[in-house]
Amino acid sequence: MYIGRRILNGVVKMKLDNNNHSVFKMYYYLILVVKYRRRVLNEEILDYLIDRFVFIGKSYNLHLEEMNHDEDHVHILFRAEPNSELSKFINTYKSATSRTIKQLFPYVTKKLWKSQFWSRSFCLITTGGVTTEIIRTYIENQGEKDE
Repeated sequence: MYIGRRILNGVVKMKLDNNNHSVFKMYYYLILVVKYRRRVLNEEILDYLIDRFVFIGKSYNLHLEEMNHDEDHVHILFRAEPNSELSKFINTYKSATSRTIKQLFPYVTKKLWKSQFWSRSFCLITTGGVTTEIIRTYIENQGEKDE
């Protein structure tokens, strides 16, 4: 489904996702860090992480938009649906990829002291097509007639 926005009479109009019972626009920015900030990520591992995100994400109604990496962390932009269980997905994703990365890319294990690949923490930020200030102004102006 197309996601975008256009301005009509000074008001931002957004295209929204939908399912049977709701319409929504839920974007998230996720940052995952390698344990001990070890510099082990490369394009080959990123390709694997993208594939796993798409595969596992289907079960949680998540849709990958962008993913990229530095040597010690990944940046992920994705869309979600209202019934998505984000913390469960993140734990499942980290667990599944940690196990398999160490099997597929054995050189990674030499750079980590223990069995975990990912740091226990993560950063998850909500994002969207408009700023909080635009939404606040829109709500404040409800009921007023356009002139």
